Amino acid sequence: MARMVDISGKADVPRRAVASGEVLLKPATIRAIRAGKVEKGDPIRTAEVAALQAVKRVWEALPHTHPIPITGASAEFAVKRDRVVATCEVSATYKTGVEMEALYAVSVALLTIWDMVKSLEKDAAGQYPATRIQGVRVLAKQKGADGGRR
Repeated sequence: MARMVDISGKADVPRRAVASGEVLLKPATIRAIRAGKVEKGDPIRTAEVAALQAVKRVWEALPHTHPIPITGASAEFAVKRDRVVATCEVSATYKTGVEMEALYAVSVALLTIWDMVKSLEKDAAGQYPATRIQGVRVLAKQKGADGGRR
């Protein structure tokens, strides 16, 4: 029998998590992003919205997570020569941590970028030999007095 962890006895505590990851792209795709020449629109602005939406919906996608009253979230992107790095920060005052929300936000943001530029990334056979998402990880997790810091 599957069951969620019962957190009812835990105290509400300020919590904060920061996660990061990157999507490797062709330099030509990066140039198209910078020049505003991606057919589907601006991948970075769209990924920002996707990340913030993802933060609020983790409990719908990951069966053992709880709905959490998020008090703050942000998504930042660095467009490099051959990759886009996404960093997401999430905070809440609650009974359980927010690292899954930060990780999910980063993952959804990177998938959104890939989806928006996939026509530029495909080779002649329709494959993605240079494209990959990597390094998705928690950079920081805080609990307690400094956990809700923004």
